[in-house]
Amino acid sequence: MVPLALVILVGVAVAESPHSDSATAKNIKTQPPSWMLGVWTREWIRRGKVKSNALDVHYLQTPSYFADIRVPKDRPRFAGAASFSDLTDADLLILAKQNGFIGTTTMADTVATWHHDIQFQPPDGTEDRGRIQRLGRGRMHEHGLDGSYTEAWRLLADGGERYLVIRTMRSGRLSQSLVVVGDQFVYARNREKDLPVAASLDTLISSTHPTRATIVEFLNFELSVGRVRGDSVSWKIEQSTLPWREGRHLEFADAIATSARGGLVPRNAGDEQWTNPLNTFSLQELEALFGRQ
Repeated sequence: MVPLALVILVGVAVAESPHSDSATAKNIKTQPPSWMLGVWTREWIRRGKVKSNALDVHYLQTPSYFADIRVPKDRPRFAGAASFSDLTDADLLILAKQNGFIGTTTMADTVATWHHDIQFQPPDGTEDRGRIQRLGRGRMHEHGLDGSYTEAWRLLADGGERYLVIRTMRSGRLSQSLVVVGDQFVYARNREKDLPVAASLDTLISSTHPTRATIVEFLNFELSVGRVRGDSVSWKIEQSTLPWREGRHLEFADAIATSARGGLVPRNAGDEQWTNPLNTFSLQELEALFGRQ
């Protein structure tokens, strides 16, 4: 989600009072329309006359919460690495090119705002907003409000109206989040400390000249996307900002249980506060996914 604006004028424009019903309606914040819900992939982005598709972009949208992970297509798999310790300093700079966010989505007329609760790149002080143009079933364009870009999106799955969100807080700060749409999930684990405002991780690193240990702290933020029902592995991670997590089982799923009352709870008590703000799965589906407490 990067910002844009596409304005088409037909006939004669009539000035509106800021207090008119039409102007007020455009400022009312609502949930995303039902056709936006599901699992999306970005086909391309165009800035000016240049169109590119250099990132694998996974975007999950529920009626309220969203998750988005972006990994450069040319990023090495780092097959021999099991942790940051196995990467060179140059490898760490490659990982700094990744991106992703988790939070909530609101709409005001056709303008979407993605409110980032946590994000891989540092905050840059701007809102994540775009004008949404529906092109037909399973297709949409997102336009930057300043006209700087257009993105083409394609729906991969609508999720069958099955959505699940789990969030854990520690000391009032979002620690972990799981967003599920149908059979697809995105899991996020926050870094220990928030990053300062900066244009990008590249800029932050080049301007502050941090130690290797500090760069690792910057990068120690997991965004993983995968399938709830993988082939031979359940909750299988298919792509991650931590490359050594790919192909593995998502351990966070093992920490979740279904309570006797039908809610979702941590399997073992800890120092995190759990919330389950969205769930449309049946009790039987939850028990199949997580088991009983």
